[in-house]
Amino acid sequence: MKKLAITMLLAGSTLLMADGAAAYAKCVGCHGANGEKAALGKSAIIKGQAAAKTIEELNGYKAGTLNQHGMGGLMKGQVASMDEATIKAVAEHIAAMK
Repeated sequence: MKKLAITMLLAGSTLLMADGAAAYAKCVGCHGANGEKAALGKSAIIKGQAAAKTIEELNGYKAGTLNQHGMGGLMKGQVASMDEATIKAVAEHIAAMK
């Protein structure tokens, strides 16, 4: 039973990472495949950014209360369809970028 629980936990973690990578696909055009680009030449590099910071920023963009570098409107559209779990998965994917 213990092995089954560990296997399920690991499978869930892998699935979450896959979901974060899949959701991040819509970010690649501006931020780069590994978060290495300044989006539209304006944003900070997000590669390896702390997940908590990314979650805070994405939630701010989604709520319309954040407008860093004049990107509020664009980013609000990008994150509008993301739920809390997706935002967390994307944030963890960005944090894991090396």
